[in-house]
Amino acid sequence: MRSSVFLKLLAVFLLVILVSTLLLDFGIRGVWRDSLMQEIRRGLTTNARQFAQSVASIVGEPKSFPQNYPQLEELVKQHAQAAQARVTVIAADGLVLADSEADPRQMENHATRPEFAEALHGKRGESIRHSATIGVDFLYVALPVKFGAIRLAYPLSSIEQTLAQVRRTIIYYSLLSALVGVLLAALISYSVSRRIQRISAFADQIAAGDLSARIAERSGDELARLASALDLTAHNLEKSFADLQESREQLETLLNSMQEPVLAVSAEQRVRWANGPMKLLVPGSFKLDGPLVEAVRDPELLTAVQETLEEHSARSVTAHLIAPGRIFKVTVAPMGIGAAVAVLHEITEIERVEKTRRDFIANVSHELRTPLTSIQGYTETLLESATEPTQREFLEILRKNAVRMSRLTEDLLALARVESGEEEFRLKPVASSMLLTDAQESFAERARHCGHKLVVSNTALKPVQADMDKIHQVFANLLDNAMKYSAPGTDIELGACDVEGGVEFWVNDSGHGIPSEHLPRIFERFYRVDKARSIESGGTGLGLAIVKHIVLKHGGNVKAESELNHGSRFSFILPPAPSTP
Repeated sequence: MRSSVFLKLLAVFLLVILVSTLLLDFGIRGVWRDSLMQEIRRGLTTNARQFAQSVASIVGEPKSFPQNYPQLEELVKQHAQAAQARVTVIAADGLVLADSEADPRQMENHATRPEFAEALHGKRGESIRHSATIGVDFLYVALPVKFGAIRLAYPLSSIEQTLAQVRRTIIYYSLLSALVGVLLAALISYSVSRRIQRISAFADQIAAGDLSARIAERSGDELARLASALDLTAHNLEKSFADLQESREQLETLLNSMQEPVLAVSAEQRVRWANGPMKLLVPGSFKLDGPLVEAVRDPELLTAVQETLEEHSARSVTAHLIAPGRIFKVTVAPMGIGAAVAVLHEITEIERVEKTRRDFIANVSHELRTPLTSIQGYTETLLESATEPTQREFLEILRKNAVRMSRLTEDLLALARVESGEEEFRLKPVASSMLLTDAQESFAERARHCGHKLVVSNTALKPVQADMDKIHQVFANLLDNAMKYSAPGTDIELGACDVEGGVEFWVNDSGHGIPSEHLPRIFERFYRVDKARSIESGGTGLGLAIVKHIVLKHGGNVKAESELNHGSRFSFILPPAPSTP
C-alpha cells in the first residue's frame, strides 16, 4: 500500500460494513422472530377454534366417547395435517382422548399442563416449552370444550429453520455489499491517499525552501480548500522572502559602503554578520557563525557586548586591542530580541592629536614653572627694596601677572594629569559628612575673610566611593568661584543628599547668576562668562574643567543651574560605595 492513510480508510470502511451487517442481522432476526410468533399464535388460535367446533359436533357428551373414538381420532389426524400442527384432545379430568402424533393410552394425564389448566377453567391457554413426548420445543394453544379441552401445538424448530434461512440470506447479501463496499472504499481511499500524498510532497518542498512550488486541486472539498490555503501561503511566503532578501541586500550594500566596521552578534555571542571593513580589520581570524571571542579579542568590546545582551541597553567603550596600533570608539546597541550590533569608529588619530596636545601643554607648563617662579621671586625681592611709587606700581603688576601665570601652569598641569589618566585616584568608601566637614573646615576662615558664611545641609546616609583629596579639590574650585562672584555678607550653602544612583553634593551661592546661553559651555576649559571680571579676580578659566574631569573619573556627573540675579547652583553626583558583605 502507498500509505497508512489508505489502509486506515479501508479499515474504517470494512468496520462500518461489518458493524452494519451485525446490527442488521440482530435487528431483522429479532423482528422476524416476533412477527412469526404472532402469526403462528393467530393461526393456532383460529385453527383451534375451528377444531373445537368440529370436535363438539362429533363427540357430544363425554359419555359417548368410546363409541365416537374412531371418528375423533380420524378428525384429529385430518386437522393436524391441515393445520400442520400437533393436535391433542383431553377430557375434563385431564385424560388424553386423542393425539395426532402419539398413542393417547400411553400418555400421562395433561390436566396440570399450563395451557390445559387455563383451558379447563374456561380460558384460552398458551405456553412455550419442550415436549417430553416428541422431544422438541412447541408453542401450545388450548381452548375449552364441553367435555374438556383441545390443544394445538406448533413446533418452533420450523421458526429456527426460517430464521436460519433469513440469516443466510442476510449474510449472503451483506458479503456481496461488503465486496462492493470494499471496492468503493479502496477506490475512495486510494484517491484520498493520492491527494494527501501530493499535499505532503508540496509541504516537503516548502519545508526544503522551494517556495516556488505550487499544488493544483480542482475539486471543492475540504482537501481542495486545504491545498488552496497552502498554495496561497507559499505564494505569500515567496513574496515576503523576496522582499526580505531585497531589503537585506540593500542593507548589506549600505553597510558595506560605510567606512566604519559594523558587527552583528547573536544571543549566544556568535558572529551573525559583518560588513566589509570589519572583515578587513580582522582578516584570517574572522569567521561567520563562529564565537565572537575568536574573532575579536578585545576585553572591553566583549564585556560591552555581554552587558548589552544581558541588560538590553546600549554601551560605549574604547577598544585598543582589536587591531595593533589602532584605537576604536565602540558603540554596542541591542538589536531585536537576543542580538546586538556593534559599530566601530576609529579614533586613533584623534587620540594621537589629543595626546600630543596634552603632552605639549604638560611640557610647556612644566617648563614655564621654573622661570615663572624665578620671576615671581625676583619681583618680590625688588618690591622690598623699591622706594619710588612708579617702580612699586610696575613691580606689583609684574608680580600679579607672574602669580597668575604660575596658577595657570599649575591648573594646566593638573588638568593634563587628570585627562591623561596619569593622576592616580585612590577610591575608597567615604561618608558624605566627612567630605562636607573637610570642605567646611578648610574654607570657613577664607569665607569669613571674604564676608561670607558657609552653611552645611546634609541628609545623605549612603557612603560614596571617592578620593578625598580629589573631591577636596572639587570643593575648592566650586567654593572659590562662589566666594568670588557672591556679594559680601551672603551665605554660601554646602550640602549633600541621597539620590538614585548615589549621593548628590552641591554648592549654592546668591551671586549675580549665569545667563542661560552660557550654561552648556560653562565646564569647557578657558571658557569665561565675564572675561574682564574673571581676569581681574585671578581666575584661569580651568577650575570648572578640572571639576568636571575629576567627577567623571569618579564615575559621576556634574551640572550647573543658575538664574540671573538669583545665584547659581553647582552640583555633582558620586556613585555609592559597594556594599560590604
